[in-house]
Amino acid sequence: MSEQVSNMPLATLRGVSQVEFQTDWRTAACFIVALFAAGWQFGVFGLLGTVVATLTAWVLGVSGDRVMGGLEGFNGTLIGVALVLYFNTRWITVLLVIVAAIMGSVLTSALNALLTPHNLPTLTAPFCAVTTAMVVGAPSYERLWHGRAFATPPSATHPGASVTFSDLWQGLFNGIGQVFFQGTWYVGLIFLIGLAFAGWMVAAAALVSSAVGIVVAILLGAHAADIGAGLYGYNAVLTGIALCGTFVMPSVLGLVYALAGAISATVLTAFITDLFAPVGGHTLTWPFVVVTWIFLAAVPVLSGIRRVPT
Repeated sequence: MSEQVSNMPLATLRGVSQVEFQTDWRTAACFIVALFAAGWQFGVFGLLGTVVATLTAWVLGVSGDRVMGGLEGFNGTLIGVALVLYFNTRWITVLLVIVAAIMGSVLTSALNALLTPHNLPTLTAPFCAVTTAMVVGAPSYERLWHGRAFATPPSATHPGASVTFSDLWQGLFNGIGQVFFQGTWYVGLIFLIGLAFAGWMVAAAALVSSAVGIVVAILLGAHAADIGAGLYGYNAVLTGIALCGTFVMPSVLGLVYALAGAISATVLTAFITDLFAPVGGHTLTWPFVVVTWIFLAAVPVLSGIRRVPT
């Protein structure tokens, strides 16, 4: 037990990097630097969510391998970043992140019990479920909502499908940064550098998948402002990384499979966005979760696709 306590800082670091399936401490360090570069509140609340989720899993007796590998912390990271983004830096947000991270930890264990027999990972589903519940229910609680309005995408004030060169190159990096809800290109670049420490294939998968999201969004006529903000790239990024080397072997056919997954996640993004918009919900990483589950569930009956050995 004392050894686990002493390793808790490493578990926390890995919890941050496991948002994108990585355990390298250098990747985690870059991710944390990127969050603080975006704003101190994102770094602080992201770490708060990671620590609470990790400690909750440890106290409740989750497998030490999962806790030390960061697999119990990454949903807490995203919960912390998302809730401070939606509810600002207030004392009530601190309490909300703590409660939500605990809920996310319990839900992670519940989903593991349900999905492990089917060889499916929980991914960011606990984060999506808890954050959606918090955000959709917030208007009923005055101390949470406090006169806030539903968030709108960049296209609400800058509509139009005429894409500029700035939309393209900034959208490429923003598609990576938006995994952590950050829409500043240099923050996305720092995240990309972090992925490069984990391996060139991981960084390439992220960069190519972000580009795929942009191309698909342009072909379908999405708003240029949303493309430039990376809103059509980040679910493709997560899906591409998941299906290219993380859970699926990177063969020629496997790469085509990952590409199809990234395209599917991009297309599904608009559907999820429009589905949640009337009730004030957000797209989050739901497209990535749904598409990746479907593509991984199909692998056992596809003789040309192989899972990465666990």
